[in-house]
Amino acid sequence: MLALIGRKMGMTLVFTEDGTRVPVSVVQVEPNTVVRERTEEANGYRATVLGADPLKKRRVKKPYAGQFPQGIEPTRFLLEFRDYERECKVGDRLGVEVFEGVRWVDVRGTSKGKGFQGVVKRHGFKGGPGAHGSKFHREMGSVGTGAFRKITKGRKMPGRMGNERFTVQSLRLVRVDAEKGLLLIRGAIPGRRGGMVVVQKAIKR
Repeated sequence: MLALIGRKMGMTLVFTEDGTRVPVSVVQVEPNTVVRERTEEANGYRATVLGADPLKKRRVKKPYAGQFPQGIEPTRFLLEFRDYERECKVGDRLGVEVFEGVRWVDVRGTSKGKGFQGVVKRHGFKGGPGAHGSKFHREMGSVGTGAFRKITKGRKMPGRMGNERFTVQSLRLVRVDAEKGLLLIRGAIPGRRGGMVVVQKAIKR
């Protein structure tokens, strides 16, 4: 697995050599720091722990700072990736050049939170007639059963919408800008502008 932690900056468009317009999402990747290396001898599995977005010292509590070896500044994000394909050691800094030669990626992030929503917005229910005489506009209608007098598990109902971990798979990596630390990925990715995302090599390609 190859992966980096970055921030979603928004969307733009680029043109290919033949003039085709391609909509892309822009991910800013500051160099990720290798915080720890898990080994089969010590931990029973191989993994690499990456950190991103350095924190100010006054904002770091001692229990959290204890996860970082001496000489490595604490970071806001700390994620572990198993079977990392790149050879590295504690203290190394990995940038977008890790994805040189990679064509397809998966992007993981947290979708936008939309609060408590009804069934029309949350599940796409059609709703009732819009005329003034109607007394059924955006309600969900009957939910129970006549025989068992209970609500069936899994029934689509109002509730919290968004703010969930979500992965978009097999997106085309259009361009790697090593000078500016940018990844241009074709299509939309989850999350708000400025939100943390994880870009990793596609597992199905």
